[in-house]
Amino acid sequence: MAARHKRKTGRGWKIALVSFVVLGLLGGGTAYAAYRYDRSAADRILPGVTLAGVDVGGMNRDEAIRVVEEHADLRLTDAIEVQAAGVTWTVTPAALGMSADVGAAVDRALGLADEMPFLSRLYHRVMDKPVEREYPLEFANDQTAVRAFVEQAYDEVAVPPVDAEFSLVEGELVIRRSEAGSELKVELAAQRILRALQRQVDRIEIPVKEVTPAVTTASLGQTIVVDVSDNTLQLYEGLKVVKEYRVATGTASFPTPVGTFEIIDKKENPTWYNPDPDGWGADLPASIGPGPGNPLGTRAMYLNAPGIRIHGTWTSSSIGTAASHGCIRMHISDSEELYPLVEMGARVIVKP
Repeated sequence: MAARHKRKTGRGWKIALVSFVVLGLLGGGTAYAAYRYDRSAADRILPGVTLAGVDVGGMNRDEAIRVVEEHADLRLTDAIEVQAAGVTWTVTPAALGMSADVGAAVDRALGLADEMPFLSRLYHRVMDKPVEREYPLEFANDQTAVRAFVEQAYDEVAVPPVDAEFSLVEGELVIRRSEAGSELKVELAAQRILRALQRQVDRIEIPVKEVTPAVTTASLGQTIVVDVSDNTLQLYEGLKVVKEYRVATGTASFPTPVGTFEIIDKKENPTWYNPDPDGWGADLPASIGPGPGNPLGTRAMYLNAPGIRIHGTWTSSSIGTAASHGCIRMHISDSEELYPLVEMGARVIVKP
C-alpha cells in the first residue's frame, strides 16, 4: 500500500506541473497576442478622442489630418467684412495670415495612447471604450500679414489734408480754405483685427483719425492785397476782408512790383529820404521831415521790396490812379486807420 501511495503522489505532482506549464503557455500566448494587437493599433487614435469637436477616434494620422483640416478650413475661409471710412473689404482669416497647425494637434491626440498604462490602453482599444478626451485646435495669427492688409487699407482710404492758401499764382489770386484729412489708426487697426480673428467675429470696424492741415485757415494771419489794375487795397484776416480802400499805384515808368512780400517795418510820422537824388528826385531835397508836404504822409509801412511802402499822401487827387514811383499811396485818414490794424510780418500780395 505504501508503494501504491507513492505512485499516486508522483502522478499528482506531474499533473500539477503539466497544468502549470500549460497555463503558463496559454497566458504567455495571450499576452503576446495582446502585445501584437496593441502594436498593430499604435498608429490609430484611441476611441473617444475629439479634436476641435471632430471625432478622430480610430483614425490614423493622415485620416485625422484630412478630416480636421476640412473643419479648420471652414473657419479659415469664412468671409469677414472689414470697414473703414465708408469703404468695405471682404477678406478671410487665411488671407489675413491665420493658420492652424493641424499636424501638431493630431500628434497630440495620437500621443495620448503612450501616456496611458498598457492594460488601460488595451482595454479601450479591445472594448472600443471611449476615453472621452477633447483636444483644441490652436489657430495662429501672422501680425506681418495683418499689418500688410492695414497698410493697403490705409492707402485706399487716406484723405490728405488741404492746407489753407493765400497766394499769387501766375498773376491770379488763389484763396483756399483748409480742409482736414483722415487716415487709419494703423496700430489700433492691427490690434482690433487680431482681436476680432481670435473672437471669430464676421465684421470689423477700423477706426480713422482726423489729420490737421499744416496750414489752417485760422493760421493764415493777415494778408494785404493790392490790385494794381483796380487801384484797390484790401486787408484780410484769414480769408475775410475786413477793410478795403482806394489807393494810388505806380506809373508805367515806375510800376509797383507784382509779387508776394511782407511788412518789415512801420513808422509814424516818418522822415522821407530822397531815393533817387540823381534821377527823378534831382530837384527834391535829400530828406523831408514829418509834417504837411512829407511824401509819406503821417504813416508808412515798409515792404521787403526795395523802396516800396504803403503810406499816406497829401495829394488826395492821385488816389485811384497810377501816380506814384512804385509805392502804394493812401488818403491820410485811411493810412492812419489801417496802420494800427496791420501786424509786422503781414503778407502783402500785389497782383497785376
